[in-house]
Amino acid sequence: MGERPIIGITSYAQPARWGAWELKAALVPYDYVESVERAGGRALVVPPSVDGVDETLDVLDGVVFSGGIDIDPDTYGADRDEMTDPAQAHRDAGEMALLRRALERDVPTLAICRGFQLLNVVRGGDLDQHLPDTVGHEGHREVLGAFSEHAVEVKSGTRLSEIIGARHDAVQSSHHQGVGSVGEGLVETAWAEDGSLEGLEDPERRFAVGVLWHPEMEEDKRLFEALVAEARRYRSERKGN
Repeated sequence: MGERPIIGITSYAQPARWGAWELKAALVPYDYVESVERAGGRALVVPPSVDGVDETLDVLDGVVFSGGIDIDPDTYGADRDEMTDPAQAHRDAGEMALLRRALERDVPTLAICRGFQLLNVVRGGDLDQHLPDTVGHEGHREVLGAFSEHAVEVKSGTRLSEIIGARHDAVQSSHHQGVGSVGEGLVETAWAEDGSLEGLEDPERRFAVGVLWHPEMEEDKRLFEALVAEARRYRSERKGN
């Protein structure tokens, strides 16, 4: 199997509570870590920062852009909808810098939920700030703090279809925002039954795949296995093997 590739996971940057403590924290749900490690990678939590982006990527063989708080509409030139989360400028700026550079350097990248939205924004696209207003239902996030399930159809001939096939019957979903206009160079790859976009990828990159659902919450780890496999090849090439 060879060396385990190092997979960075972007982290939430917000107050958290444990025991008697409540402090600012850089954290990720542990399902991301377990998914990476079950797929054969070694997980490394990456706090948001606009500094040291290349130094960070120098030690990573792949990156997972995790879910979390809504992206500031200022980043895509929109007015704030009343349903949009308060801005978290530090995380937005740090993750955008990391994602732009990861794409430039062709580092294998899996973008999940917020990460999927970030991929679109970084490429000049924008977001639908409250999807229920567009699709007419709450099926993508029925209850805060719990995952909803729905099916997605996947476009044939895409990297995503190579990994998970033509249909996924029960994705784990928790979002109220979606993609508006699609960013430059990105290909639409998957849709929910209501027609909302659930997948994007950049076919010019070795692995730049985004999904709006949460594969880390599924028993099916094929997306993480595909990322880790590509990261292993990337690591081998960098080391000249």
